[in-house]
Parts: sequence; C-alpha cells; structure tokens
Amino acid sequence: MSRIIAENNGGGHVLDAATGDGTPVCETSVDVAKLPSMPFLLSFNHLTYSVKVGRKMPLLPGGDRTKTLLNGISGVARDGEILAVLGASGSGKSTLIDALANRISKGSLKGNITLNDEVVESRVLKSISAYVMQHDLLFPMLTVEETLMFAAEFRLPRTMSKSKRRTRVQALIDQLGLRNAAETIIGDEGHRGVSGGERRRVSIGIDIIHDPIILFLDEPTSGLDSTSAFMIVKALQRIAQSGSIVIMSIHQPSYRILGLLDRLIILSTGQTVYTGLPTNLSLYFSEFGYPIPEMENKTEFALDLIWELEGSPEGTKSLIEFNKKWQSKEPVRLCSSLKEAISVSISKGKLVSTSTAMVPRFANSFWKEILVLSNRSILNSRRMPELFVTRLVAVSVTGFILATMFWQLDNSPKGIQERLGFFAFTMSTTFYACTDTLPVLLHERYIFMRETSYNSYKRSSYVISNALVALPGLIILSFAFTTITFWAIGLNGGFSGFLYYFLIILASFWSGSSLVTFLSGIIPHLMLGYPIVVAILACFLLFSGFFINRDRIPTYWIWFHYLSVIKYPYEAVLQNEFNNPTECFMRGIQLFDHTPLVTIPNAMKVRLLQSFSDELGTKITSSTCFLRGVDILRNQGITDLSKWDCLFITLAWGFFFRILFYFSLLFGSKNKRT
Repeated sequence: MSRIIAENNGGGHVLDAATGDGTPVCETSVDVAKLPSMPFLLSFNHLTYSVKVGRKMPLLPGGDRTKTLLNGISGVARDGEILAVLGASGSGKSTLIDALANRISKGSLKGNITLNDEVVESRVLKSISAYVMQHDLLFPMLTVEETLMFAAEFRLPRTMSKSKRRTRVQALIDQLGLRNAAETIIGDEGHRGVSGGERRRVSIGIDIIHDPIILFLDEPTSGLDSTSAFMIVKALQRIAQSGSIVIMSIHQPSYRILGLLDRLIILSTGQTVYTGLPTNLSLYFSEFGYPIPEMENKTEFALDLIWELEGSPEGTKSLIEFNKKWQSKEPVRLCSSLKEAISVSISKGKLVSTSTAMVPRFANSFWKEILVLSNRSILNSRRMPELFVTRLVAVSVTGFILATMFWQLDNSPKGIQERLGFFAFTMSTTFYACTDTLPVLLHERYIFMRETSYNSYKRSSYVISNALVALPGLIILSFAFTTITFWAIGLNGGFSGFLYYFLIILASFWSGSSLVTFLSGIIPHLMLGYPIVVAILACFLLFSGFFINRDRIPTYWIWFHYLSVIKYPYEAVLQNEFNNPTECFMRGIQLFDHTPLVTIPNAMKVRLLQSFSDELGTKITSSTCFLRGVDILRNQGITDLSKWDCLFITLAWGFFFRILFYFSLLFGSKNKRT
C-alpha cells in the first residue's frame, strides 16, 4: 500500500491509500492527541435500495415488481468540503441523500455507512447532523431573527444562557448573509416578506443552528434564480469551511456554482457514472471518448450525454464500467475515533455546546418545550389577526341570523319544534365552524415533521401546546355565540341555564377543534381534508338523534348513534331547556295543534275538551297541561344520561381526539422510507 504525505493545518501527516475496492479507510494507529485537528470522514459503500412498485392491473399474474433506486453506490465525504450529488430527475439523488441521513429504514437499505470507520447510532446521528428539506416550511409571520431564535430555543442546550443563544443566532445571520433581512417577516401569498433565496437560507439556518458536523440538503437551489442559487451554495461553502461535512443534491449547477463544489457524484438510474473532483470532469469524459468543448458547461455536457446514453439500447452501462476502471486510489486523512473527534469538535465550538459530553436527545425540559411552542404559535397568530377575526365574525353572524330567525320562542308545540331545530343547527354549526383551521393545521404538521425529525421537541409537548393555544380562541367564540343567541331566542334556565349553555357550546367547540386537529394528523392533503371532515360531521349529525329518535334507529346502526360526537351536546342542550318539571309546553286547546282540527274555532276546541272530560271522567280545561319538558325528553329518547354526563362526555371526546392526534404524529411522522 503506497504512502502519501498530506499537509493538514501546517503539519505533515502520513495517509494510507484506499483499499483495492476503492473503499476509503482511516489510519487509526497514530496518536490522535498529537494531531492538530480531528477530521471527519463519512464513507458509504455499496448502498442498494429497492422498492416494490404495484402493477396497474393487480389481478394479472406476476404480482408486484421491484424497482432499484440505488444500486451499489459508494463514495466518501470529508469535513471542510461540499459533496454534490448530480443527476437527472429520477436518477436517485434524493434517495441517496435520504440514505446517508438515515431516513431509510435499516431493513430496506443494503450496504454500510460509517463515520470515521464507525457505524453511527441513529440517536448520535440526529445530534451531530442536520437535514434540510427541499421545501421551505416556515411560520410566515415571524421575522428571520425570530425564526432562528426559536430554532435556538429548541436545539441549543438548556445550559446555554439567553445571551449566548442570541450571539449564536447573530453569528448565523451573518454567516448566511441575512443581516439586511433580519427584521423582515418570512411572508406568504398574502404577506410580503423575504425573497426566495433568503427564505431558503433561513430554512438552512434553522437546521444548522446547533452548528452540526454533517449537513444534508435536498436540492437547496431548486426553484431559485442563478444569483440566489449561487448565494446559497456560497453560504454552504462557508459552513463547510467551518469544519462541517456538507452533502447536497443539485440538478444542474451553473459554472459559478461548480467552482464552489469540492467533490461530485453523478448518478444515472441509481448507479454511479462519475465520482471525483469537478476539475477532473474534462479529463474523465475525454478519456471516455467524449471530450467536453472548451466553452461548454461541464455539468450540462455531462448530463446531456448521460441522457443520450440512457436512451440508447445499452444505456449507461459502458459509462458505469468506465467509472469503475477510471477511479484512482484516493488518499484519505488520518482520523481518530468518532467519540473523541466529536468531543474535540464540541470543545472547539461545533454543536454549540459548553460541554464535551454527548448532546442529549432533547435540549429542553417538557414544560420549557410547551412554553416555547406556545409562545411561537401565539406570536405568529397575533400577526395574522384576520384568521381569528374571520372565525369570530362568521360565528357572530351565524348567531345573529339564528337569534333573529328564532326570536323569542314561545312554549307552544310549534315553539318545541323550533327549539329542536335551533339546537340541532347550533350543535352542528359549532363543529363545522372548526373546519376552517384545517389548512393551518396541515401546514404546521409539515413544520412539525421537519422539526421533530431531529428531536427539536417531544410530540407530547406539541400536542399539549396546540391544545393550550387553541383554548382562548374557543372560549371567545363560545361566549360570543352564547351571548348573542341565549337571551334573544328566550331559552329557559335563567342565569344558571346561560352558564351551562355556554359550557356545552365551549365543550362542542373543544370537541370539534380536537376532531379536526386529529384528522389533520392523518389526512395527507387539503383537497382530501374538507370532503372527509364534512362527510364525517354529516354522519355524526344524521345519527345524533334529531332526524330520527334513538328508539327508531335500526339495531345495526345504533352503535354509530353512540359514536356520534354531536349526540351528546345535542342531548345536553335539550335537557338544559326542557328538564324543568314545572314548565308546560302544551295547554288546553294547544292539544289540537299539528292535527287537522287546528283550523276549527277555539270555542269548538273548548267544547271538544269538555267532551273529552266527560268521556274520560277527568277534568280537562283550557289550562290543563298535556306536555311537560320531561315528556319531550322521553319522546326524543333522551333518558339515559344527565346533562352533566353529556357535558363531561363531550369534553372527554375532545381529550380522546387529542390523544389520537398524538398517536397519529407518533406513528405517521417517522420521516423514513420503508
């Protein structure tokens, strides 16, 4: 094995060449303590990953077919350098980044990945690395500085003071070239904010707030103009030069960007067609028989040639074989044990820690996470008051329409039917009014998935914070609706009835909000969200007991009646209204309402009552009560639960949906391919 002398920080170090199969190795026989630095070397060898692709005609023989996304990919990445993965769409760029970032389950990925010749545990990799997704997932109404400061609260050690965290944020703002945009909000479609390039740099900043040793990026320049893309890669170069390993996928770098890259891997249909330095591209393709013209962009020429070869009968097989033969035995640097290298990096400022101990799984305590999450959500919501104001106006206008439509209902048989209609509409309205939060919840879910992929906070902290932040708004909506409708419609119960009516409306909003929150955790897209939520609520309303009494529901559907979330608040408000034993809702001649005799003169109705009295031997007069509130409840099939039971069950449904939301996040946001 040949010996190669390499200069590192001014000292001469002896490096071994790669092994015969091209696999880089670290020489560990040297006294690490004498080295002026502790380099990192990420090696990956023979990575292979396949997925099953379903057939368009599943009933035809043959079953599923297997598609190989990665096929024997090997390479190396060093600290201080940018490794760029190139290739056309579908070549396997993002898949390779996911494989290196431990975002593919171990059972599915073949091959091995080591850091300083050691297999890295998932927990350790999460602590020392960062993964930047292709899409920018940010809170739109936070400024650049606030966004990074919240990231610092989540990722930096709890032992670090507030001033030191702020210092780290300011240093990162300068490193990413965001000083002029520090006080500008991120923005969205309705709010002007930072530019696309600045937004992308903020996304990078969030994930590198703890100054990771390894940084993975999935097409960070996608969708940006050439100047913004260059500034992104220039910022990544500064990050690499600070001692990090930067691995990124990029579709087609410009000439200027190519000059910033240190090492390339070009893929074609999941296989390597070139591995090496950007400066060697011309020599490589020249020896392959396709010299690159002097004025041609090297990567454009390479990708165009690969595209042409892919369309030929033999494909890129010849180029793949040539790459294997052409690869020279590259030297590697001396490297220490992984634990020692991490400890030295921490002591020199990497991972932004004041201790040389391994970074803990979560930076903050459970209660601190809830506090920071709540503070961020409240701050973002306060700067978008139109969202809550729109909900408040919608609920208030609905309440006003109902109040004027059902103005001062009397205690007649007609008043009974009108009350039943009002309560059914009210209960369904409280649930439907919660569906407008679905887009916000879906957006936040993707932010949650990005942040929890590297243990920024616990899932339980997010669930509790989400509930606490939503509660004040629900209280305001409930009080507004209750105040507008209760006195105007003339509901029974006095002040105590008003308080209970407010509580059950609040419980309904709470349960509806929790239901929509849970569904946002399992519904992948907004286009599917609304139809599913509306369909579920329609079924709940159908089986609530308003359209058909419990006693009339078929036996095979009675189980859905008890699962209906609307059933319990609907029965609660009916009991609050009709459970007064002294209140009468049908007296004397009102007995003939809703019968063909309703149109006859009242005098004749009185004589008919007298005839009934003589026939039955019971005194029946115009003041005789035929229907009390308890009779109405019995007719509606409301006999099993008290109004307080219904209130507690409605609240319990809300907590149950929050628990389901937690499990949907626990099992549905693994951020790993299978």
